[in-house]
Amino acid sequence: MFGSLRVRNYRLYASGQVVSLVGLWMQRVAQDWLVLELSDGSPVALGVAAALQFAPTLFLSLWAGVLADRMDKRKLLLVLETGLGLCALTLGLLDVTGVVQLWQVYLLCLLLGAVSAVETPVRQSFVVEMVGRDQLTNAVALNSMTFNLARMVGPAVAGGLIVFVGTGWVFLINAISFVGVLTGLLLMNARELHRGDPVPREKGQLREGLRYVRRRADLVILLCLVFFISTFGLNFYVTLAVLARNEFGGDADAYGLLSTMLAVGTLAGATLAARRSAKGKPRLRLLILGALAFGVLEIAAGLMPSLWLSGAALVPVGIAMMTFTTTANATVQLAVSPAMRGRVMGLYMLVFLGGNPVGGPVMGWLAEHFTARAPLVFGGAVSIVAALVGGVVLARRGGLALPGHRLGLRRRARV
Repeated sequence: MFGSLRVRNYRLYASGQVVSLVGLWMQRVAQDWLVLELSDGSPVALGVAAALQFAPTLFLSLWAGVLADRMDKRKLLLVLETGLGLCALTLGLLDVTGVVQLWQVYLLCLLLGAVSAVETPVRQSFVVEMVGRDQLTNAVALNSMTFNLARMVGPAVAGGLIVFVGTGWVFLINAISFVGVLTGLLLMNARELHRGDPVPREKGQLREGLRYVRRRADLVILLCLVFFISTFGLNFYVTLAVLARNEFGGDADAYGLLSTMLAVGTLAGATLAARRSAKGKPRLRLLILGALAFGVLEIAAGLMPSLWLSGAALVPVGIAMMTFTTTANATVQLAVSPAMRGRVMGLYMLVFLGGNPVGGPVMGWLAEHFTARAPLVFGGAVSIVAALVGGVVLARRGGLALPGHRLGLRRRARV
């Protein structure tokens, strides 16, 4: 279950991520609450902030994949993580000094999104360099455990801090937390990394990556499934704050409760994924069933009549969500050649996050013109349809083609 932690470089990375990700989730809760305070509780304003934060993914993630294939990923991450910390520091200083305005939050959301759009594909494709191909599935699952442990702790801590000291100090704490991940990267032994030959700088490398995916219909289907579920189903960054404040009449503590309950489920789901990784490569049957269960459970969570029942329903939602996302991530990385991994992961993150500039405002519009429950019900319905269509098409094709370890042979993943 914890096989990847035997690798020293990965232990350093994971230790730094625990600290940094707790700060990140604290910032997300504080940022959402600050936007609601500055906009008099407008769901549309919250959707705009989310759209601005994710919009750079549309323009930068593909190029980030090219950079990941060309450059030293560890050194590149040192620069990018520093940039993320500076964004948090700036927003914190504006807030604690009392001069923050909504347009400034919007601008920093855009800057944060630009750095994150480059950092995410680089970080995703760096995992295999730390642990090697055989431990990749386990490392992806452990990354999700780390992420969701932070997701469980961060919102709960942030909810209390916002009540007692305000949102500004939460941003400053997040800025300090980046020291952990930077320290981990600096202490790594570069000679122990599983690096492939760097791709030389040439014209047309981005188009080459897109052509590679286009020739793989199995990858296209999988990426389409990820796009629809992530854009319309994984809308919690918009819906939970609105649900807590506008539907149940709660404050930051109520938002923190819903976020924490979702995180309990996602942590449990990531733990189960880590246990399954010992049994071999991810299976597409699990991917489709996870997506289908997620859609059904999200609709159920959206229909719960009270805050506590809604929070309880988010636990199984989180389990199904992590079953789908961890399986999709590992499947894509294992299905591509090492020379293309950075570019394919850039495209993966584009479809995973790039739909948020569309999904965020749509979810905000649904919440404002119907009810705060509407985005959860709508997102669950879209997820169900996407899972059914994707499952039928992949089943008819016989699965997903995986490259052989040494001989370049192609074999079919079990569905």
